[in-house]
Amino acid sequence: MSFDYKRGVLHAENVALDRLAEQFGTPLYVYSQAMIASNWKRFADHWPAPHKLCYAVKANSNLAVLNLLARLGAGFDIVSGGELARVIAAGGKASNVVFSGVAKSREEMAYALEQGIYCFNVESAAELERLNDVAAAHGVIAPVSLRVNPDVDAQTHPYIATGLKANKFGIAMQDARDVARRGQALAHINMQGLDCHIGSQILSMSPFLDAADILLNLVTDLRAEGINITHLDMGGGIGIPYQQENTPDVSTYLHALQERAEKVGNLTLLLEPGRAIVGNAGVLLTQVEFHKPGADKDFLLVDAGMNDLMRPALYQAYHDIIPVAQHEADKAIVDVVGPVCETGDFLGHARHLSAKEGDLLAVMNAGAYGFTMSSNYNTRPRAAEVMVHGDHAQLIRQREVLSDLWKGEQIMEMPR
Repeated sequence: MSFDYKRGVLHAENVALDRLAEQFGTPLYVYSQAMIASNWKRFADHWPAPHKLCYAVKANSNLAVLNLLARLGAGFDIVSGGELARVIAAGGKASNVVFSGVAKSREEMAYALEQGIYCFNVESAAELERLNDVAAAHGVIAPVSLRVNPDVDAQTHPYIATGLKANKFGIAMQDARDVARRGQALAHINMQGLDCHIGSQILSMSPFLDAADILLNLVTDLRAEGINITHLDMGGGIGIPYQQENTPDVSTYLHALQERAEKVGNLTLLLEPGRAIVGNAGVLLTQVEFHKPGADKDFLLVDAGMNDLMRPALYQAYHDIIPVAQHEADKAIVDVVGPVCETGDFLGHARHLSAKEGDLLAVMNAGAYGFTMSSNYNTRPRAAEVMVHGDHAQLIRQREVLSDLWKGEQIMEMPR
């Protein structure tokens, strides 16, 4: 394991986390390079060319993470022009990028066309028309995959379910054929693929395969009309166990997809894993400021808050919280809460912990949607990030200082 106790102290690979907290301060995100590489290999070993793996940048977009994955041969799934710029800055190739997202601007489309991305995942008829106009203005043909909403229930949190007909994402199944026909007719669109993404943190493979069956039938129907669909992007969404749930059987899922695609023939498959690559490869270190007994419950007040890790407040998400240094003291039931001025500022409710002022805690499985969703709410500098490789640790993002937080702001000059 990349995060384990050695001599009573929690380590990332071979580096003690208390040493990292002392060196870099807290709150602090710590990532295991070995775990990221191992998670990637779990997919890549069962996904032969020409099929493509495109890491979902939104899960964790630090340049060091992106560079590691680029060196491992990853493509990338992006949802903004900024994420494309990050991929390129990290050494990734635009030709291995798919561009998702429901509200791409003209400027983002133009930038992606200029860089020569692999494909746009188009999410509406209006977006298709806009992309055709932008491509025409640049004298190029835009490669397009239509994101189709298969109306499959992923049985996940409603905020991260994206494949139901009530969600904002994708083109409704009943409209998909007409939009594909329109794409085929537009002079600056190359209709080459279909795409779907039914949600996130999914632990059962059956919803993915249900969606695949629906999309593969649509591929067959469109080909019969002369629309040559050559790739199918099944998106991401494979979850990780946050509370000792069963680990999804990735290899079985990947082979099942390939078997289905082979029956259709001449079809390249794409996947967009994000959380499954980085989620369990990161922890958030935080220091206890106070133990506060209350009338109804006790609190551990720590220096990391909802601005550092939004998932518990936003999704009521569970993250295991464990002490960095093991000890024999009696445990109590406590709420682990942060310094942000909101009742919703918590990292965990009703946890069995023994900790006092100055102790370090590790919030586990924080590598995905941790730093990328962090903010400066309450004028709090964002955390530093560290990558560990064996017995070496490197700072991969400096901690913000207060003056960073008002950079670019100006006090308004009052008229005389």
